[in-house]
Amino acid sequence: MFFFFVGGLEQQVRQVLKSDAARCIACSSMADLVKYEKVLKAFFVPVWRWPGKDQLLHCNNCNLFFPPQLSPGSPPGRTADPLDFLRCRHCKRAVEPEFSFCPFCGSSLN
Repeated sequence: MFFFFVGGLEQQVRQVLKSDAARCIACSSMADLVKYEKVLKAFFVPVWRWPGKDQLLHCNNCNLFFPPQLSPGSPPGRTADPLDFLRCRHCKRAVEPEFSFCPFCGSSLN
């Protein structure tokens, strides 16, 4: 006998708290500040839901959830974060510190 199971865990928007709150770190489109929930699915049917702990930013364009501290449009009173300095000058995307060239646009990072 053969049994095939399809299941997974995903995040979904529960409530939008503020529209266009910041910019997405992946695609630079506008992201919303949201409360989210985690959903366990079996055979593509939601089985169990539970609320997320913190508020996150959600990009509708690329469907990415990320914390507000990583947003390029964060409040200016915030302390300097090492991630702020790991961005390409041309395309403004986050890159690894050991890269010499941007993997997205190919420009030199030095």
